[in-house]
Amino acid sequence: MRCEAIVSRCVCMPAANIDTDQIIPARFLRGVDCHGLGEHLFDGLRRRRDGTPDPYFPLNRADARGARILVAGRNFGCGSSREHAVWALMDWGIRAVIAPTFADIFRANALKKGLLPVALAEADWIRLLQSAEASQPVRVDLNAETVHVAGHPAMAFAVDPFARRCLLEGMDELGYLLGHLSAIEAFEQGRP
Repeated sequence: MRCEAIVSRCVCMPAANIDTDQIIPARFLRGVDCHGLGEHLFDGLRRRRDGTPDPYFPLNRADARGARILVAGRNFGCGSSREHAVWALMDWGIRAVIAPTFADIFRANALKKGLLPVALAEADWIRLLQSAEASQPVRVDLNAETVHVAGHPAMAFAVDPFARRCLLEGMDELGYLLGHLSAIEAFEQGRP
């Protein structure tokens, strides 16, 4: 899936250290299929003890429907290496997560699966959080590596150049290699 610019309302969950087990609890990891995981996204946080939805949880609010950007707190995605966490976010509809920092393994999994992790400077993140909570639409532009909110200066972020290219072209690492298949085959032909 190509990722150039995402314009959307945001869902704000500014708590720090949200781990992969909170994103998608282990009890829902029954296979290697990514479809249907979104219904269990933040399941332990979204529901009350009796199983009913918590109306105060950010993803349960009516204005969260259709939101494609999650504004999260520091160290988002810490914990175990669980690519299901990325799949659950994407299956729910999230296409970009904006936070001051990410756990390294979550960032790597996100970039490989097509979810854009945007690390903003602390001051920019605070400004974005205030705008997002006011329901202002946010534009995440991967091409320009900026985040825009109307009436505010652009906020810069950086993505690894290879990962950025893959996201912009809608391919993964294997797709990149297959795009060079003729050169690989030519190289192999020249070697006995």
